[in-house]
Amino acid sequence: MKIWQKDKTALAEVDKFTVGKDREMDAYLAPFDVLGSLAHTTMLESIGLLTAEELAILQKELKQIYKEIQEGNFVLEDGVEDIHSQVELLLTRRLGEVGKKIHSGRSRNDQVLVDLKLFLRHELEVLVGEVKALFDLLQQKSIQYKDQLIPGYTHLQIAMPSSFGLWFGAYAESLVDDLTVLQSAYKVVNKNPLGSAAGYGSSFPLNRTMTTQLLGFDDLNYNVVYAQMGRGKTEKIVSFALAGIASTLAKMSMDACLFMNQNFGFISFPDELTTGSSIMPHKKNPDVWELIRSHGNKLQALPNEIAMMITNLPSGYHRDLQLLKENLFPAFGVLKDCLQMAGLMLENIRIKENILADDKYRYLFSVEVVNRLVLEGVPFREAYKQVGLDIEKGNFAPEHTVQHTHEGSIGNPGNEEVNRMMDEVIKGFPFGKVAAAVEKLLS
Repeated sequence: MKIWQKDKTALAEVDKFTVGKDREMDAYLAPFDVLGSLAHTTMLESIGLLTAEELAILQKELKQIYKEIQEGNFVLEDGVEDIHSQVELLLTRRLGEVGKKIHSGRSRNDQVLVDLKLFLRHELEVLVGEVKALFDLLQQKSIQYKDQLIPGYTHLQIAMPSSFGLWFGAYAESLVDDLTVLQSAYKVVNKNPLGSAAGYGSSFPLNRTMTTQLLGFDDLNYNVVYAQMGRGKTEKIVSFALAGIASTLAKMSMDACLFMNQNFGFISFPDELTTGSSIMPHKKNPDVWELIRSHGNKLQALPNEIAMMITNLPSGYHRDLQLLKENLFPAFGVLKDCLQMAGLMLENIRIKENILADDKYRYLFSVEVVNRLVLEGVPFREAYKQVGLDIEKGNFAPEHTVQHTHEGSIGNPGNEEVNRMMDEVIKGFPFGKVAAAVEKLLS
């Protein structure tokens, strides 16, 4: 029996098709459904829809259910449609008629909306921690290898001197921008839709400000129609944030694959972090980096997948939105795995020394020679022409030294300033406020 069912039994084929993987996806939402109900019942008591005694016994049992979820002792029973129905069923089974009162003033639409917001908020916080761990490692490697020179490339052609300090540091700073985008997504997520009901509000005198404060949200989704319209849009915005991080990882993975190639030979890894060939005994394949690259590229397709699923939907709820969970929810686990595996590889990276001593890299220093002539008073265009002619005639024999001192260059990569930017982004997340609110709800 479904909570929306009246006097007819749904055809089995329709039931199977419409439910799809929703029960599986609901497992992600279980603890957050309980948190939403803890806040909602507190509010119901404040407006007279529950007595103080009813609230006390409901909250005690909701906290018990939350504990069962955390301990892995909670299951969605056969025949129960979704997580919301399961929680209400347990309350009714254990407490009697009072368990049925928790649905007053809300619809499954705003119930799943608040579950989604709480889930996404939690996952984004976890993701920030994973990104920060990789950022710290990249910064540490940037400082450690700041004097190790490597070729820089444009068009995959040898261009100018670079360094491993710059290479590691570049991806660290990229993660700063990625978290800036993620922070914007967090702000969209961290608004309370509870009380919008089926998208048109309720005739009950709901106190939506109270539930906003109880759940640690920064603000409300005020307009009840927009609260429902925000579903799909919220997931798309979050997916763009995930895609940004994935893009950084994919590009870094491509660099690592190239740098491992014997024609480059800039880096290597212990045997246990690479794979071999069934026929070629010399092979040390960068499978980890290749899979991070592929996962990263797949995650970059996620915003487009979600956009296509919600394109041209009118306002109001539509069952199309159910499928978004299947695309978005697993993406968090994939991205976290990629961040952790990238960290494992970088912790064990081996850097080749004196790479630029190889004669094939001598043209990297052409700009250094041009700039030195300019400093001696030669006009830039004349210096450029002179060095170009020396290269053509085979007379170019530069010193293998660089004199880069400006902000962000080889000699002054700006790690401290990049750390400052990351710290400022991290401080912009209200994690402390959220944790305090959740802890108070569960106390």
